Amino acid sequence: TRGDAILPQGMVTFLVGDDEERIEHVSKCVLCARSPVFRTMFGIGMKERDAAEVTVSHTDLASFTALIDYLLSDKFDLGEEEGGRAQRALDLRELAQMYQVPRLELLCAQALQESVAPATAVPLLEAAHTMGDGRLLAQCRRYVADHAAEVRASGGVEQLRDFGVAKGLLGDALDQVAELKGA
Repeated sequence: TRGDAILPQGMVTFLVGDDEERIEHVSKCVLCARSPVFRTMFGIGMKERDAAEVTVSHTDLASFTALIDYLLSDKFDLGEEEGGRAQRALDLRELAQMYQVPRLELLCAQALQESVAPATAVPLLEAAHTMGDGRLLAQCRRYVADHAAEVRASGGVEQLRDFGVAKGLLGDALDQVAELKGA
């Protein structure tokens, strides 16, 4: 941020989510240095440049706070709750894409790959299908095939909502049956 007179000075408060919860006293200059989207938002001629408050309605407070903490301190934190970490990684990855923070997006992708388990495999499979993440999709499909009993016992089958994903899993199951018959 040194020597760049174009960067805005001052602080901003974000009003996040439907309840407009506050994240206060965030440096505009640092945000601009870390994200091209914030650089545009707080740039010359944009209404947010001189705004003291900016509303962010497309996310929740915990996820947006994680984004801001990462941008300000390089701290990557998905929280302590094991089951919630995968959802937080999904939400944070979406924000990383939206605000064009590729390193954070990669950290989230790695966290998602590490969080594939019986209870998370199906929701992550659907999310990977929706996001077009071929690597996570393949990993989840393989996990479901290799750990079918555990996934079923965890309620993973009941979590299935996407018909396209269901068809893909059925195809995988039929391929496995064909392999068994051939062996």
